[in-house]
Amino acid sequence: MVGMAEKEVLLTASGLKKLEDELAYLKSVKRREVAERIKQAIEFGDISENSEYEDAKNEQAFIEGRILTLEKKLRSAKVIGEEENAGNIVTMGSRVVLKDLDNGDELEYEIVGSMEADPLENKISNESPVGRAIMGKTVGDVVKVVVPAGEISYKIIRING
Repeated sequence: MVGMAEKEVLLTASGLKKLEDELAYLKSVKRREVAERIKQAIEFGDISENSEYEDAKNEQAFIEGRILTLEKKLRSAKVIGEEENAGNIVTMGSRVVLKDLDNGDELEYEIVGSMEADPLENKISNESPVGRAIMGKTVGDVVKVVVPAGEISYKIIRING
């Protein structure tokens, strides 16, 4: 049976660097630290009742799992470059200024892949309701986004990169 193809992971250049940096840190620093903790715990003697040994083994399992996850994501990563978009269509990596037509508020979002989404930094996923609604649209377009409270209309005011 053929395994499912790995889902493409869309990343900005800075998002890719962040994952690569985390992977390098885990492989070089954290792996060594946890191996040292395990070695010291074994030296304490009876490991069957040694909580330090258990903690270190659990951390090691977590680190190895995270390394595998990162390696898999990096293998299927596609970097979306700002140069691919002249700033007239909303795509991955775009910074978009939206005007809420109900209350006049202006909001700025950066469209990123789901791995990088961080609402606190105004980074929204292309798979989020707002992200899906504005992808492929241009300045002046009005989009409707269905939210739990009803429907919000946004007008695209500006697209950067």
